[in-house]
Amino acid sequence: MGFYDKQKEEEIKKAIEKIEFGTVLITIHDNQITQIDATEKVRFTQQKKNKFKQ
Repeated sequence: MGFYDKQKEEEIKKAIEKIEFGTVLITIHDNQITQIDATEKVRFTQQKKNKFKQ
């Protein structure tokens, strides 16, 4: 098991706290966190269209 790294923990927490919708991907090589990717998604509400025209 890799050693504990407070800096990596803080970076993961910051990435999670910044995102309202999205993903945080943690990449691990040889039991070590090597990369943290954060992808934020923006959601738009849409009005439903009537499928049947009258």
